[in-house]
Amino acid sequence: MGVFLNLIDALLFFFFTIIAICAPLIDSQACLPAHLYPKVIVDLTTWYSHEFGDYLMVEKPNFFVGLVWLELLFAWPLSLLNLYAILRGRSWFRTTCLVYGVSTFTSMVAILSEMLGSQRASDKLLMMHYPFLGFAVLAILRGLLPYSGKTTAAGTRPGLTKKKRV
Repeated sequence: MGVFLNLIDALLFFFFTIIAICAPLIDSQACLPAHLYPKVIVDLTTWYSHEFGDYLMVEKPNFFVGLVWLELLFAWPLSLLNLYAILRGRSWFRTTCLVYGVSTFTSMVAILSEMLGSQRASDKLLMMHYPFLGFAVLAILRGLLPYSGKTTAAGTRPGLTKKKRV
């Protein structure tokens, strides 16, 4: 089971790293003014929106902007905590991973429902978003799997050993 959990943690680490970078640089452009970003980052977002046909990033509907705020204020800090927890083997990783997974899953269902329901999303755009839905499911499952770290839980310590009398 340890190798399996390590593989899942490696995949999650990869996705949490993407979120840690893209959320403040790319996604946040849906709700913050463009003049706050370097031109190269704005150009990258513009290229992405046109290349993948991401009409949500271009049109910025209210529900989408709200989900981006949720990502920035709640999910992004959790992704940073999860990166730290994976690197340091923290026992609370399961809890933060589960919370992150449920939040992201909920957001992705709303976004993908809009994309599929409107029939405006290209296959390329859907293929860009499906992995994040899978990532959310993986984070939920990891939150439900047993902890495999070597640290002790907070507030516990090993019992005192008694000297044996000979």
